[in-house]
Amino acid sequence: MSGAGPLLGLCPIGKFVFSHEDAIRQKQIVQALLTEMGVRFVDLEGVLEDGLVKDQAYVDAAVARFREAGVDCLFMPHCNFGTEGAVGMIGKKLGLPVLLWGPRDEAPLPDGRRLRDTLCGLFASSKVLHKLGVPFTYIGNYRPDEEALRRGIDTFLRAVNAAKVLRKGARIGLIGQRIDFFWTTIVNESELLERFGVEVLPIDMVEFLAEARRRVERDPAGYAEAAEAIRRRLIVEGFDDDGPLMRVLAIRDQIMALRDRHGLDGVAMQTFMSAVDAVGSYCSLAQSLVADVCPMASESDLHGTLSDLMLRRAAMGPPAYLAEFTVRHPEDDNGILLWHDGAPTSMLHPDVRPRLGRHWILPSPLAGMTHFRLQDGPITVARFDGDGGRYALAIGQGHTMEGPETLNNYAWMRVDDWPRWERTLMHGPFIHHVAMAYGHYGDALQEACKYVPGLEAVRLDGGR
Repeated sequence: MSGAGPLLGLCPIGKFVFSHEDAIRQKQIVQALLTEMGVRFVDLEGVLEDGLVKDQAYVDAAVARFREAGVDCLFMPHCNFGTEGAVGMIGKKLGLPVLLWGPRDEAPLPDGRRLRDTLCGLFASSKVLHKLGVPFTYIGNYRPDEEALRRGIDTFLRAVNAAKVLRKGARIGLIGQRIDFFWTTIVNESELLERFGVEVLPIDMVEFLAEARRRVERDPAGYAEAAEAIRRRLIVEGFDDDGPLMRVLAIRDQIMALRDRHGLDGVAMQTFMSAVDAVGSYCSLAQSLVADVCPMASESDLHGTLSDLMLRRAAMGPPAYLAEFTVRHPEDDNGILLWHDGAPTSMLHPDVRPRLGRHWILPSPLAGMTHFRLQDGPITVARFDGDGGRYALAIGQGHTMEGPETLNNYAWMRVDDWPRWERTLMHGPFIHHVAMAYGHYGDALQEACKYVPGLEAVRLDGGR
């Protein structure tokens, strides 16, 4: 698992019946597995006898331990049966995402006795969690050495990481204001704050541009050297001198400085035309360089930034890119173009040298638009959006495919049933901007919605 990941509270469940020795053995197997997977976890060793919750009287001690440690979620492996009341109360008191699993029971011993009835205990505990309104994830009654257990733990942790964006809140910087004709990016900032703890920090465009300009004035030699490095790395067209390119790099540095100064989780920006006119260049390269390390949405798309952030958290490491669904593949009915500018440079196709050139849609003499094909591989797309108090996360998976060359940043993606995707997106509350990342994280994002009150998961693909 890449990235630090959430801190897991390991809460092994036993009971006074069945084999206590086998319960300890199963607990130790789980501890070893989590360690092998690189999962950060806190258990109940030294807090409870044998580190197992075996009675409802153990609830308060377990809750205190996990609260003090600041865990993000709970894993409650049922090690021989299940103390259902304790499971429910611990889950209820902590209010955290809960993962349920227990090992598949072996055949009875020769004399007919059984060491455990794990599945029976899981049925009882799940009923109590339902009764108390505690959302949980159930992996399945797999053996400890089955890949499904590893996959289930990994998916759960990715889900928790993504859900934290809207459970714990996020801070998004908005540089400039929404352009009038982008009605699709109108959002309810007050509702985002009240329901999801998302704070939008407005950043004045005039001061932002002035500070970027001052950066170049303070270090002209450094920016000239950086511009020359860009010319060696990219094909640069349409620049009479390095001045605009130096200012584009200063835009990048100013965005990153604001991120660090204000603790921003992501940025949305009015990407044209104020910044373009002031810099004398489109700022796509600045967006690309920022997007390598931080969610970056163009066209003041705050919901797009949140989409990007949730997908990055689910991926636990690789960057995401806020692209657009644009045109269908000319020959494949299930092919669609993911396209825009400002893609992370780390998504560059290995066979392509990136180009910085002119805008091919807007009539402008200025250059600065990024042009490069994106790499191949499995893709997950996600779109957080909402209207009229209804919020949903559209989730879909596909894979890159061959398609015609085009301009700006793009990848052709094949999905299972594009006409169904199209109808689902059209009926809302979504727009055509979607975060994309390489890898398949659809199940994790779907599970994340379970832990965010008021957020509906909408699978564009067949899902699970």
